[in-house]
Amino acid sequence: GYEAIVKLLLEKGADVNARGGFYGDDALYAASFGGHEAIVKLLLESGANANALGGQCNNVLSAASSQGHEPIVKLLLENGADVNARGEYYW
Repeated sequence: GYEAIVKLLLEKGADVNARGGFYGDDALYAASFGGHEAIVKLLLESGANANALGGQCNNVLSAASSQGHEPIVKLLLENGADVNARGEYYW
């Protein structure tokens, strides 16, 4: 599944904080928004920045919150996500 693919890419040296797309999403943002808790955990363990700005919701905490992914919100907070973070675009 997706987790195995992410793990393989990281093992091959993928930049855990690489950004792309119109709003500058990164993998942690996409996983947080999509509700992929195991991938969020894997990315955080691999050094993903829990406070990186980007994405339409502006940061990973807002992305997870906007979709109602409470376990991911808790995981992000446990890994240093700033509850007062402001974004680049709308929030």
